[in-house]
Amino acid sequence: MIRYTLSLLIMLTTALGVVGQVPVDTVQSDSTKYTCLYSAQALRWTTYEVGMIANAGNSELAPYYISSNNGGTTTQQYSALVYAAAKLGEGSMYKRFSWSAGLEVWGGYASSAGYQRYVGNGQFEVQKQHPARVWIQEAYLRAHYRSIFAMAGQARKASPIVDGSLSSGDLVWSNNARPPVGLRAGFNNFQTIPFTKGWVQIKGEFGYFRQLDDKWLENHYNYYNHFITTGLWLHYKSLHFRTDPYQPVVFTIGAQSACQFGGTAKYYKDGQLDHTVKMKADAKAFFRTFIAGSGGNSAGDSFVEGNHLGTWDIALEGNLNDGKRLRAYTQWLWEDGSGIGKMNGFDGLWGLEYRNAVKNPLIERAVIEYIDFTNQSGPIHWTPNDHEGTPITSHSSGADDYYNNYIYNGYQSRGMSIGSPFVKSPLYNQDGYMRYRDNVLRGFHIAMKGYLSPEWTYCLKGSYRKAWGTPIIPRAGSVDDFSMMAQVSFTPWHGRFLGLWTMTAAVAIDRGKLYGNNWGGMLGITYSSDFNFKKR
Repeated sequence: MIRYTLSLLIMLTTALGVVGQVPVDTVQSDSTKYTCLYSAQALRWTTYEVGMIANAGNSELAPYYISSNNGGTTTQQYSALVYAAAKLGEGSMYKRFSWSAGLEVWGGYASSAGYQRYVGNGQFEVQKQHPARVWIQEAYLRAHYRSIFAMAGQARKASPIVDGSLSSGDLVWSNNARPPVGLRAGFNNFQTIPFTKGWVQIKGEFGYFRQLDDKWLENHYNYYNHFITTGLWLHYKSLHFRTDPYQPVVFTIGAQSACQFGGTAKYYKDGQLDHTVKMKADAKAFFRTFIAGSGGNSAGDSFVEGNHLGTWDIALEGNLNDGKRLRAYTQWLWEDGSGIGKMNGFDGLWGLEYRNAVKNPLIERAVIEYIDFTNQSGPIHWTPNDHEGTPITSHSSGADDYYNNYIYNGYQSRGMSIGSPFVKSPLYNQDGYMRYRDNVLRGFHIAMKGYLSPEWTYCLKGSYRKAWGTPIIPRAGSVDDFSMMAQVSFTPWHGRFLGLWTMTAAVAIDRGKLYGNNWGGMLGITYSSDFNFKKR
């Protein structure tokens, strides 16, 4: 019932997109890399950025804090990459209709990592794989009508609940993997609900996407045991409510939901193709992923169409003094009905965020988070439908196996977790296993950034986690990891004609049995500027 209600609310509120004409959003996100200031007068505007990034380390894959939450761009031991990005548009947010577009292209060298592949006669070979030499990170066209938008293409998406630059990552849709390609629509930002006198605002969106990572999966899979699923579709939707952001205390509550569906699963046994299961991606499948809870439409589905997961999101923010704010937030992760009903104990992300609006403060932002995935609705999977004569046939609980599914690959794209990077991504499984191995875990993440001077900024991140395998395949013991990163950035000058130059250096380490004992460093330089012209 909860999932039906969530989906219906999203459809209704998206249809009522004329509730407001001026979007209001006080939550700053670093997932949007370029900024353009609008005026009431219509403008044509263009912003652009070019940059170079190089990293090096001691292991075939980059340390945790260099590879995570970077859109899947810096994952290898060595890389020397360049990128160019531009955004353009026409119209101000006060117009009924406006549009924008963006393109970001990356290219360069990245080293290879070895992955095991079965070659017959009981033998495996280590085959070297590296990322594409050139790829498109973003390419989209976005149209706005009053308070709603529709977008086609691929683009980063900011989390509705966590800080994109400091958090360990949103549990449903973080900035850890490369953006998928598709269509999405919803509210531009939080919009005031009519007749509430500004006290309640609403924000929501939905979309359908293709991950386009089939070649990556085929090149990295071991072709021996388990399965590989290609041709996947991805559905996402969210709905959040917020109280007046200009009040001393602001409360936010809502939910996110994602679903993998469609595709073809090939099961291998001892190096031989055992059987193939093809899931439908027709109109009925698209509808049943949107209205979760319908009976499965495909051979691989049981209760619902596809592999669903999501979160309940809650945040409470308040003023301290002199521009300082404190925000407490949580994301309760779920994989099925038991998790939606919060039968998975303390599982989720629990965070505290500090923000300081004073100019150039020593600590501008800081977060501390606790992540716990150890309950998973109990250690044993149980469903009444497995027993004849049971009157309840649509309930299951236990062994939720977060981000894993019995017929779909792990919830990932090109090996990187689409959800929280805090769970070790399948990219690191160099034996060619395409699922998560250590999703039963708990740990802490802490991060802060600020100013050392008007030209110098810093960012520090650290985390500790302990993992026990998965509910289905637990470890006999546990493995742990301590990771940290220190980064400094220098912005020597900027101006209307000089643009903005930024030089960055970072070092990162991993210590423990989960990722191994790794170290690495990264250097980068970026230049950004803009052109704004009055419309003739």
